[in-house]
Amino acid sequence: MDFPSVTIDLAALRNNLGVVRRLAPDSRLLAAVKADGYGHGLIESARALSDADAFGVARIGEALALREAGVAHPILLLEGVFSAQDLAEAAAFHLDVAVCSFEQVAMLESFAAPRSLAVWLKIDTGMNRLGISPDRFVDAHSRVSRSPAVRTLRVMTHLACAERLDDPFTSRQLAAFDEATRSLGLERSIANSAGVIGWPQARLEWVRPGIMLYGVSPMPHTSAAELGLRPAMTLRTRVIAVRALREGDSVGYGCAWRAQRKSRVAIAAIGYGDGYPRTMPNGAPVLVGGREASIAGRVSMDLTAIDVTDLPDVAVGEEVVLFGAGLPVERVAASVGTIGYELLCRVTPRVRREVIGAAS
Repeated sequence: MDFPSVTIDLAALRNNLGVVRRLAPDSRLLAAVKADGYGHGLIESARALSDADAFGVARIGEALALREAGVAHPILLLEGVFSAQDLAEAAAFHLDVAVCSFEQVAMLESFAAPRSLAVWLKIDTGMNRLGISPDRFVDAHSRVSRSPAVRTLRVMTHLACAERLDDPFTSRQLAAFDEATRSLGLERSIANSAGVIGWPQARLEWVRPGIMLYGVSPMPHTSAAELGLRPAMTLRTRVIAVRALREGDSVGYGCAWRAQRKSRVAIAAIGYGDGYPRTMPNGAPVLVGGREASIAGRVSMDLTAIDVTDLPDVAVGEEVVLFGAGLPVERVAASVGTIGYELLCRVTPRVRREVIGAAS
């Protein structure tokens, strides 16, 4: 049984990196490959994105896996480190570290290895997750720049709502960052994917794209195709049964869908055990044999029902696309009240993976 399956298109990753390069030709590019390459595979994604200037990961284990696989690029630990042991390991494996708190500043000051670390000092300009507040940034910068462990120092921040082009919050973030950093003469980084696409003034010395590299638009009113992005992941399965229903018949647990007319329902071999959300609602889109149909009833662990009443020739064996090629993940995610990132990351290990588009 070869389904469900997920296809990872490495050529799409390379295409999408090219889109970032065209949008930000004067910036160096740090590609976010955290969370197993947004579900696409950490090592596969990094190798496909080898034209990036650096990689970004959340945790030291991800960075060490990249080093073990032979990836020699600079790798930034986006959350920094949380123990002296981790800091020593970062230095030993030539990892860049974010410094987001005064606890991390103090760790740097007590680190014995001279000039061993590239540090990205993070300013919190309004996200209120990680970073040094602007009113304490001068102190943090002074202490980090004097630390004998620091070889290279850069500054960064993170945008909270850059996908909303009419929201003044991003402009306030940009202004706060500029005021704190303009006189330092350091390399700077602001733009995530939405920043790269929608805010040219955020394309500084470094950009840090994530979701757009995987072929997903972060912009609510601009599709990935309009941006020249190609989906790198497609989740597929097949129809394993077709049921004829009378008006009033129900489908699945909780009788959550009832036929409003004489209907046909296709049963697809996929469910929340594969990472397809149980909360996917009636009417959510899928493709059956390349044609659009809709979810009918509650997704179960292994099976999902699809209303194919208007596709009378659907038969057992027909291909079903849950998202990806022909059906943008961001559209599917909107149906279930989430974002494409989550659907990409939640595909479970039991789904067979196929990698295509490797460079020759």
